[in-house]
Amino acid sequence: MFHWLGMSAGDLGRAIGEGAIDPVALTQAFLGAIDSHDHRDRIYSKVTHERALAEAEAAAERARAGMRLSLLDGVPISWKDLFDSAGVETEAGSALLKDRIPGQDAEVLRNATAQGLVCLGKTHMSELAFSGLGLNPVTATPPCLNDPKAVPGGSSSGAAASVAFGLAAAGIGSDTGGSVRIPSAWNDLVGLKTTAGRVSNDGVVPLCRSFDTVGPLCRTVEDAALFLAVLEGGRAADLRGADLRGVRLAVLETVALEDVREAPLAGFETAVARLRDGGAEVHVIRAPEVARALALSGVLFTSEAYGEWREDIEAAPDLMFDQILERFRAGAQFSGPDFVAAWNLLRDLRRRWNARVAGFDAVLLPTSPILPPDAQRLMQDEDYYVTENLLALRNTRIGNLMGSCGVSLPTGLPSCGLMMLGRPMQEERLLRVAAAAEAALR
Repeated sequence: MFHWLGMSAGDLGRAIGEGAIDPVALTQAFLGAIDSHDHRDRIYSKVTHERALAEAEAAAERARAGMRLSLLDGVPISWKDLFDSAGVETEAGSALLKDRIPGQDAEVLRNATAQGLVCLGKTHMSELAFSGLGLNPVTATPPCLNDPKAVPGGSSSGAAASVAFGLAAAGIGSDTGGSVRIPSAWNDLVGLKTTAGRVSNDGVVPLCRSFDTVGPLCRTVEDAALFLAVLEGGRAADLRGADLRGVRLAVLETVALEDVREAPLAGFETAVARLRDGGAEVHVIRAPEVARALALSGVLFTSEAYGEWREDIEAAPDLMFDQILERFRAGAQFSGPDFVAAWNLLRDLRRRWNARVAGFDAVLLPTSPILPPDAQRLMQDEDYYVTENLLALRNTRIGNLMGSCGVSLPTGLPSCGLMMLGRPMQEERLLRVAAAAEAALR
């Protein structure tokens, strides 16, 4: 049963359908692995044993009766601790929300349950989802797969760790500025950032409602497609026959390749060469609108985040990690007119971007310019924390600002991801390109 813990969700689902895996035994294997893991309490904030076993037993009955609800019926997954789950603490990694217990599941969790997915529990995250590093001294900092001294990436830190360490078949996270893609890259996973507004945020603790998105962290592109369908109650993209021949890709030179450190750059360049060898047509583009959009990050992200949380934060600021508190409070320096003007400009920049990339199937850039930083140094060196956090989020934030969907793929070099950005609401098209890229990168 041990090998089950490293299988893709799609493969587990097929094995259940073939009668080779029993959902109860599978769930017991994951729960046993969680309970015996040295870092259990750093990865999971809450393990829902009773719910998981009850859902697995129902899935087993459906499998025996030939009435499975979906390909993933009976597959156990984890949920980031900002998705409401009825009767279970949902605290978003913050002492401000300690003992917060919602009365019903988030809509995406209801959708997953309706298709037979098994809920293993809730995973730790960056405080209120406002950091790309995954460091959280208030609740817990999960481990990084490739460096025990490093942070795992955030804010979906525990979601990534749960999959990377074999404690879930997939993790469901959120991405406002990179929070699915960064931990996916740093833990050698596939992470899908959906287009804002595509997947429901009902019952998801917000950070910046204009940018918040829901997406999976998983082992394969097929899994990403399957989970997108699960989350929105739709049909998975058809990835059969995905091929790089005739695919047009654009390498974004503007900002995205600046200050990229040696290992991430090597992983990126090697990956691009393999895509070209696989038949893709690769062009280098410059996009001045990207630099202008990134300059708006402060007013757009911090002012909305502080407006969302100001009353809670200022009622008990001492409960927060000082770096996260300072980042929220930075939003106070902007006025309402500043925010409106920034959004007006961003909409124009998005139009220019979409016109520039209209002839390409995807835009390529390193997921993160840096490797996972040292956790202890982040706690002791404020300048290091600020520098690494901003760099970690820089490239992923391009996708959020431009309204794109995006996916991060492992490059084969530890903790170095390749990011592919697609046009808004074109996840299915992007996933087909990503599936072909995944095959070329193996």
